[in-house]
Amino acid sequence: MAEPRKSDQAFRTIGELADDLGVPQHILRYWETRFPQLRPLQRAGNRRYYRPADVALAQRIHRLLNQDGYTIRGVQQLLASGAADGEELIAATGLTPANQHSDFPAQALKGLRKTLKDALDEE
Repeated sequence: MAEPRKSDQAFRTIGELADDLGVPQHILRYWETRFPQLRPLQRAGNRRYYRPADVALAQRIHRLLNQDGYTIRGVQQLLASGAADGEELIAATGLTPANQHSDFPAQALKGLRKTLKDALDEE
């Protein structure tokens, strides 16, 4: 039998949030050191309780890092700028996600590969 789901307004423990995001708990603790905006309540014994706003922020960080391909530094800059999404960060800073590069390096590498292939074919 499945556990009853908590309300979206309920606080989440680190274990519950980690399960929801599909990441280990130590990743959430690491994010707390890198993103000052992510500050869950800490009770006795350093038990962490994530408020709904913390949950939403952790989900956003997870999406930016794991789906959109941003680096930690890129997400830090995005959150510091207060941008709603990556498009605003690109406009403000010129930064792009780590997995989205301009065509220039790819074209340069293709040209280099062709040059090397031609040189090897001549031998």
